[in-house]
Amino acid sequence: MDGLFKALNDATRREILNLLKEKDMTAGEIADAFNISKPSISHHLEILKNAELVSSEKKGQFVVYTINTTILDDILSFILNLKK
Repeated sequence: MDGLFKALNDATRREILNLLKEKDMTAGEIADAFNISKPSISHHLEILKNAELVSSEKKGQFVVYTINTTILDDILSFILNLKK
């Protein structure tokens, strides 16, 4: 779970998740929404994948990223259980 919170502790990664909340996107589409280099976006996407917050699927020459809402349900459950 440490990797999960590390992934969420960055504004760029949180914004990537907000973009993916709306629709699945390729790495290029995600990069176009930011004023940072494509390698930096790839690094952020790798951290999000390692934290299981996003998944990726190769479609032809593109990789499409999807938000993983299951892990978000797990986070919410964990946090709510702390309150008990």
